[in-house]
Formats: sequence, C-alpha cells, structure tokens
Amino acid sequence: MAAQKNKAPKKNQWEDHLTRRARSENYPARSVYKLEEIQNKFKVIKKNDKVLDLGCSPGSWLLYAARQVGSSGHVFGIDLKSIEIKLPDNVVAIKENILNPDTASFLNENKGFNAILSDMAPSTSGRKDVDALRSFELCNMALKVAEEFLVQNGNFVCKIFQGNDFNVFQKDVKSKFIDCKIFKPDSCRKQSKEIYIIAKGKK
Repeated sequence: MAAQKNKAPKKNQWEDHLTRRARSENYPARSVYKLEEIQNKFKVIKKNDKVLDLGCSPGSWLLYAARQVGSSGHVFGIDLKSIEIKLPDNVVAIKENILNPDTASFLNENKGFNAILSDMAPSTSGRKDVDALRSFELCNMALKVAEEFLVQNGNFVCKIFQGNDFNVFQKDVKSKFIDCKIFKPDSCRKQSKEIYIIAKGKK
C-alpha cells in the first residue's frame, strides 16, 4: 500500500494579501493598514506626540504610532492581552483592564496625550445587536479616557460596530471635538460592521 502523503497545513481562512504584507513588514496583524489609512487621510499623529493606544494587542498600532512620533515621541498601550512582540524604546504597554484602578494610575503618570486611539472590540457573540451594544460600551469608556487625559486640541480615533447606538455615540463625540468624521478604511474586511470615528481638536 502506498504511503499516505503528508497533508498540507491548513491555511488561515482569514489570510489575504494584507495579512501577508503585514508579515513581510514585521507587523503582527493586518490592522496596521487601517491606522495607516487613517493617518494618511487625517494626520491624527504628529512627530514628538504622546499617543495612547487602547486595545493595543497584538501591537501593530503601537509599532506604527511609534514610527510616526519618532524617537522623541512616546506611545503607551493598554490591553487585556499581553504584547508578545519586542517594542521600540519609546513604547510602553501594560496588560490591564481599562476600568481597573491600576490603569488610572498608569494614565495619570503619563497624562497629556496628543492622540488617543481605540481599536477595542468586544468578543463577538454572533448576534449583531449584542456585539454592537458591547462595542458601544467600550467606545464610551474610550471617550471618557479621552475627555480626561487628552490635551486640548488633541485627536481621538475610535472603532465602533454599527448599530442602534452609533448615532448617539457620534453626537456625543461631536459635542466634545471641533471636527468629527466617519471613515471606513479600505483595509477593513468587506463583511465587517466596524467603522471609525475620527475626531480632531478636543474642545
């Protein structure tokens, strides 16, 4: 009987050209290209800025932001998951819940952010209404952090799942920033309900 051929390893069903590009450019995830599109269009990060990345795992946005701010800028990250990659010297990331007191002390020590980025997303349940509500709750947390720790005229980027509360959140952001735009990067997956609110110029 002929020997059975080794089966080819299973391909990641989500892999696409951006996944492969991210790997070739040493980014841990394709999500980096969403931030790149946002930055190219809206210029939310400047040289020497102090940036906070909420929901920073696996670290692609941290790496990209670090390159944008340069060696004199600083990037800070918070996520429930650990960052497994080596980070540049101007980046600090902690494994923490945004609601914990330890997070508040970390933010207070480093406050005065020029830009706050939130790519936070809930663990999806498969129910669009539930996922949108959980996303709305995370966005409200991110906005509270921006209210407290963003400098005047600072910028805020926030991912939200489209749902019943989207307009409520957008209106709230508009009341706190001079300029507010909705943007869906081309690099978002077609089936994704995520969209980004880009708010510039904290009042």
